[in-house]
Amino acid sequence: MVFASLVFLYVFLPLNLLTYYGLRRESHRNLALIAASLIFYAWGEPVWVSLLILSSALDYVHALIIERWRGSGWAKAALASSIVTNLGLLGAFKYSGFLARGLNDAFGLGLSVPEFALPIGISFYTFQALSYVADVYRGEVAAQRSYLKFLLFLSLYHQLVAGPIVRYVHIAREIAERRHTLADFSGGITRFCVGLFKKVCIANVAGQLVMRTMEVDPGGLSVAEGWFGLLMFSLQIYYDFSGYSDMAIGLGMLFGFHYHENFNYPYVARSAAEFWRRWHISLGSFFRDYLYIPLGGRRRRPIRNLLIVWGLTGLWHGASWNFVLWGLYFGVLIA
Repeated sequence: MVFASLVFLYVFLPLNLLTYYGLRRESHRNLALIAASLIFYAWGEPVWVSLLILSSALDYVHALIIERWRGSGWAKAALASSIVTNLGLLGAFKYSGFLARGLNDAFGLGLSVPEFALPIGISFYTFQALSYVADVYRGEVAAQRSYLKFLLFLSLYHQLVAGPIVRYVHIAREIAERRHTLADFSGGITRFCVGLFKKVCIANVAGQLVMRTMEVDPGGLSVAEGWFGLLMFSLQIYYDFSGYSDMAIGLGMLFGFHYHENFNYPYVARSAAEFWRRWHISLGSFFRDYLYIPLGGRRRRPIRNLLIVWGLTGLWHGASWNFVLWGLYFGVLIA
């Protein structure tokens, strides 16, 4: 299910709102949101709901172990286990084919190339889970004692599919208790409609123009047509991604959640570094806080740290060398 579909707009969302506001107790509203999120997630591929629940259960337990045995070897082992488990699942589904093809090309091994369907949203909820466990380990947030509240955090359909990457510390209070105001509700409707307009009226139209350009033989394209196609592709990517983020933020406001901004007019940036401070802000801040700074940031081997971060940023966007090189290109520009 996607936000721009008629089923979501005219059936799923109205029913979710009616059910949610028809309940009085916060715990019951949380259950309604969990049920809606799991139904939303299962709409296309029901089998992946079990993976989401398994992942949430493992990280829930990891965080409790870390808090119970803080400062001990058990806490470090739980953190390491969480990292290995989360990245292992993400790697198995998203990167195993890429790795097998790379090994075959490099060494002629003849490995079978797995063709897994990619679980929807796994790139986003994996990073959310990792940030939660890391924050508990650092003592920046208390471990959530209620599994259902933690499942709510990880499964919220608002940002599950296309972000932003929400950190538990940012919405911990709202998971426990939310304030609902008319200003938030009306603001949420407005923000959702802005995102929907970006997606349907700009991104989709630009995408159709891109497809028409790509269908033309490259030798028959004029310079102007080539640049036009490139411009339309840039508009498509930005308005598609930022449109989904706007819709997610708007949906959150409808239910009492306030997610951080994910885009800040990146195309007005005057440098590559400024561009990435404005583009997919939640992803950039994740890599900064959980990889770049722990590696040493600017204090120790900054060039190496930047290239590692940007190579992985590219790989996060897609399992191909094109994305890795794209990320490294920006890393070199910023360095």
